[in-house]
Amino acid sequence: MKFALLRSALAIVALAGPLSGMVASAQTCTPAVAKSELVSEGKLMLSTNPTLPPLQFVDSSGELKGMNLELAAELGKRLCLKVETIRMDFPAMIPALKSARFDGINTGMFFTEERSKVMWTIPFAMAAIDIVAVPGSKRTVASPDALTDLSIGVEADSYQERWLKEREKDNVAKGRKSIKILSFPTASEVMAGLRAGQFDIAAFPNYAGGAFVKAGQATMLLAAQGASPTMMSFRSKPVADAVVKAFNDMVKDGTYDRILDAYGMTKLPEKVIAIRGTGPV
Repeated sequence: MKFALLRSALAIVALAGPLSGMVASAQTCTPAVAKSELVSEGKLMLSTNPTLPPLQFVDSSGELKGMNLELAAELGKRLCLKVETIRMDFPAMIPALKSARFDGINTGMFFTEERSKVMWTIPFAMAAIDIVAVPGSKRTVASPDALTDLSIGVEADSYQERWLKEREKDNVAKGRKSIKILSFPTASEVMAGLRAGQFDIAAFPNYAGGAFVKAGQATMLLAAQGASPTMMSFRSKPVADAVVKAFNDMVKDGTYDRILDAYGMTKLPEKVIAIRGTGPV
């Protein structure tokens, strides 16, 4: 009986060691953002549109994957917050962010001055626009000036749509034939429309355009046009400040280089992450 009691006591002590260690470990991880700044306490809630490989996509098992998901997981670890991803078409994201449905947008969004006035924007990499056609297309496009008398598919409310509208304005000013711009909710729908022959060519962010070409789903016509920073953006400045610190810590310890290199993403030239623009005004 005494032996049995002793064995039980030893078992309790053995269990107590790891448990106390886990409690101590949890206590050393303090969220870097006050709960009042978050939509949901203890969580960093981010929206994404998983139709742009390799930045964000759904794999064959239905799991969200990609560079932006990996970056978000790393940020969550450093901020001591659980990351929760909300899937959403891009056009709805900015209104939903302003309505506090989530904390930030993590979907490979291009930086614009206009966007920097309605949310706290954090450029962290560079991106551009690829113009593609269906595989085997004989069409050629020598320069942006050659984008005339064509129908072009593009994701709605995107940087590439705005860029094309600027090209169209330039065409009109110079007496060239117009561009017919057809907008779709997601990049996947743009690609489906291209393959179905609904329009002549398509415009994608270069990380997606390059991925489609590599997969044999498209032919490159005009690469890396209209280079601009790509960014994450946030509703709360304290959240954005904490993300900036975590990003710069990632730069210092090499995590930033490792993740962006793995996906072939172009880094910011100065590799200094900061809020850009005035923020909500």
